[in-house]
Amino acid sequence: MMKKILLASATASAMSFMPLAAHAYDGTVNITGALSGASCTIKVNDADNNGTVQLPSVGAASLASKGAVTGATNFTIALSNCTNAGKSVRAFFEAGPNVNGGDGTLYNRALTNAATNVAVQLLDMDGKALKAGDVSQRNGRPVDLVNNAASMVYGAQYYSLGAATAGSVSTSVTYSIDYL
Repeated sequence: MMKKILLASATASAMSFMPLAAHAYDGTVNITGALSGASCTIKVNDADNNGTVQLPSVGAASLASKGAVTGATNFTIALSNCTNAGKSVRAFFEAGPNVNGGDGTLYNRALTNAATNVAVQLLDMDGKALKAGDVSQRNGRPVDLVNNAASMVYGAQYYSLGAATAGSVSTSVTYSIDYL
C-alpha cells in the first residue's frame, strides 16, 4: 500500500512541472507604418474644418419603406496649402458613436422633436453609398493634389429604416484625410 501512495505522490509531483498547454512557434507578424508630416488647411463647404451640411426639408412619406433615400446633398472638403502631403488624398469617415456599425449610416441624434426611422447615409465621390467606419472606403478613388490643393465632393442623404415620421434630423461624423 505504501508503494502505491509513494508512486501516486511521485507522479503528481512530476506532473506539476509539466506545462499545461503546449504552444508551437509558427511565425511572426511584422507590423510597419508611417506617420505623415503632411498638413493642409481644410475647409468643409467653405467654412472651417468642422463644416455643416444642410439637408433639404422633405416629406416623411418619401421615406415610407426601409432603404428608401431622398434629399441627396453634396458637400466639399477642400484642402489648400498642403505641405509634405504626397501625390493624392481622400477622406476617411471614421467609426464612432453616431455610426451604425452594420450599414455605416449615421444615427439620428436630434434632441428635440426627432424624426423616427430615419438615418443619414454618406455618399462617396461617385455618388454611391459609403459605409462610415468601414475600410472599404479606402478602395475609393483618391483625388490628386494640384498646386498643393485638392477638392473632394461627397454627399449625404436621408435613409429610411422603416416608415419614417416627421421631425428633426441631426447627426455628425468624424473624418480624417488619407495622404497617399
